[in-house]
Amino acid sequence: MDIPLPLLIGGAEDGGTIGRESTWLPGHREKLSLIQRTWAAAGCGAVAAPTFGGNRFRLPQRDGEEDVRGYNRILVDLTRRAVGGKVLVAGGMGPAGQELEPFGDVTFEELVTAYAEQAAALEEAGVDLFLLGEGMTMAEERAALLAVRQASSKPVVVLARCDEEGRTESGTDVLASLIVMQGMGAAAFGLSCAEGEDALLEQLQRLTPYASIPLAVVAGGDMPPLQTLAESGVKIFACGGAMSGDGATALGRALEEADFSRFVPPEHDPDVIPCASEKEARFITPDVDVGETIECTPDLMEEILEAEELCPQGALKIAILEEDDVAVFAENQYAIRDALCLWSDVPELLEQALRVYQGRAFWDGTGDLEPEFLAEMAKKYGLVLL
Repeated sequence: MDIPLPLLIGGAEDGGTIGRESTWLPGHREKLSLIQRTWAAAGCGAVAAPTFGGNRFRLPQRDGEEDVRGYNRILVDLTRRAVGGKVLVAGGMGPAGQELEPFGDVTFEELVTAYAEQAAALEEAGVDLFLLGEGMTMAEERAALLAVRQASSKPVVVLARCDEEGRTESGTDVLASLIVMQGMGAAAFGLSCAEGEDALLEQLQRLTPYASIPLAVVAGGDMPPLQTLAESGVKIFACGGAMSGDGATALGRALEEADFSRFVPPEHDPDVIPCASEKEARFITPDVDVGETIECTPDLMEEILEAEELCPQGALKIAILEEDDVAVFAENQYAIRDALCLWSDVPELLEQALRVYQGRAFWDGTGDLEPEFLAEMAKKYGLVLL
């Protein structure tokens, strides 16, 4: 399914607070239905079910267990009945609020499992698309996108919140987030910015030259002119609590009048290849110098820092040679800021390393792995093939 563009999405806010008290939902179904009907009546082409807090880490326990399936199903059903089948229903997925190892107690695979549970519930409930809400870390975005792809082939729209410097709350440059998300198959990527319309437009225009997917904004009162946004590649507008139904209606009418055809997709220089670490956007060329290959020894952290400081060629090459290397790499990969070439001659090990790497790595063309396998890694994890 392709997302109809331009698209106005209603209810695109963190509804996790609804799920924090198990007593909230039964007594407020009519209130929720009224809110969702208001968005549909305002002309939204999609309405988000307020399931952003519907993962096992955020839901309250009932009889010792989190009712992930039931919670997500009820909210999607309520939303679908409220909008009367007239508009699309998006399944919202939001932050888990967990620190990953080595800073916390949760592994990346546990995070993927939690999101997979929610994604399966949303797919079973019949959502038309998935919406990754604001405030997620890079690891949460990646885990949620991988989880959705286990359950569904439906479109995934990713929203991020940044400051005037283009940094999320966890310190990731939103350009890095765009590079990773579109490499992994997101259908659209968007921003909100609390610093005002000038800061939002500046950050969107940083994304435009590297975006091969539609851009989105979280719409509110402090938003750049609609035509300016359209000419920057924005085609999706997500309305949350900061916008009233009347505001959404006015925006919907303005969308009908805006000339989105005036956006000219930028020409992409094939010699400028975007990669990303967990925090930083990085750009390489086809003949990039990766320096000396780094092996996953107990000194990996020191070797990463030394290579980036003393050999500033802009890229590192780390080899994954055996099973234990994956764990060593996962524990130290957060220190990487430059572009990363991951290498292994064992397909399973390369995939494990790509899975735990919270960035977008590249393959330098050496080694003897099957082209079909590398193409699969490019599709699933965004691996750049040189």
